[in-house]
Amino acid sequence: MLQEKLKELLKEMEPQMVAWRRHLHQYPELSFQEEKTPAMIADILRELQFDEVRTGVGGRGVVGVLHGGKPGATVALRADFDALPIQDEKEVAYKSKVPGVMHACGHDAHTSGLLGLATVLARHRDEIPGTITFLFQHAEEENPGGAIQMVEDGALQGVDAIFGAHLWSMCPVGTVWVSAGPVMANCDDFIIEIKGKGGHGAVPQETVDAIVIGSQIVSALQTIASRNISPLESVVVTVGTFHAGDNYNVIADRCRLTGTVRSFLPHVRDKAEQRLIEIAKGTAALMGGSAEVTYMRGYPAVINSEAETEIARQAAAAAVGWDNVERMEPTMGAEDFAYYLEKVPGSFLFVGAGNPQKGAGYPHHHPRFDIDESAMLIAAEVLGRAALDYLDKHGR
Repeated sequence: MLQEKLKELLKEMEPQMVAWRRHLHQYPELSFQEEKTPAMIADILRELQFDEVRTGVGGRGVVGVLHGGKPGATVALRADFDALPIQDEKEVAYKSKVPGVMHACGHDAHTSGLLGLATVLARHRDEIPGTITFLFQHAEEENPGGAIQMVEDGALQGVDAIFGAHLWSMCPVGTVWVSAGPVMANCDDFIIEIKGKGGHGAVPQETVDAIVIGSQIVSALQTIASRNISPLESVVVTVGTFHAGDNYNVIADRCRLTGTVRSFLPHVRDKAEQRLIEIAKGTAALMGGSAEVTYMRGYPAVINSEAETEIARQAAAAAVGWDNVERMEPTMGAEDFAYYLEKVPGSFLFVGAGNPQKGAGYPHHHPRFDIDESAMLIAAEVLGRAALDYLDKHGR
């Protein structure tokens, strides 16, 4: 079986995968601005003689279709390739050459690892019992995200299941973290515009202080989690910015709050939105002002299906051993991989990429973020095994 040779075949690809990753790391591209990265991916897939290579999918995505030598089901594998607006502060040979832009979340490695797997599988396509669709996605980092655009553009056409992996610097290299059910949260954002009545700081009785209203709203929003949602369920309401006032002795007439709401369950998401709006408007009105709320729903929750997650677990164990396969605890982080899982069953897992001895101990989105590049081999092997195992199990 091809699975038995996968580790060795990928190991032969390691130098090329590292070279791709370091090139992408030096030339990062922001969400919805990717041009050279998808062009590079498409060129590689064409050189591998993929049966189909589509570019501009959903805007800037790339889809490569590889038909195996035997008929069967179709499984998709996904990697993202956008970067972040962060200045790279690492002192390494492959440091970003684009001012203010860097790969601070591992997407360069996601893409390079999947390209390595694509190369191996293309060379052994006759042994594949079905079809593997490779999704290279733009704009994971910025709402509305590239996933929903690619889905709407037919990226999942004919796909029966999907697998994806995220390299994770906060977990040690050599480990894989996977779990069925909700693993990442719904992600919503909000803006609250408060209007009061300004005036001199010495005569507060003649004003409606927008800062005081805003302060009360910030405190009251925390009752959503403590008093409106069951303690057995999860929600996070975070106010991230608070802007008001221009002078030390002037009472502000306006205040602007922005923040995020994270949850897992649909009814919790609905309730949190409802109560946030009610609290903001009601608190402002009670204190003589007004509030307008803009509530923006973002990525849905990532919910892994049971059967496909078990396939992923078995694939991870074959790659790193059962002692190194851990249960993934749900996180309030968000991922637009969720849009794929709303359409087809699948599993999204985390592959440890942390190694402080190699400078890979900083959290994601940190200006000194890096990974242990050997994690690419593990991610590629797990995804490859999962895809092939799925096709073996669902052969037609």
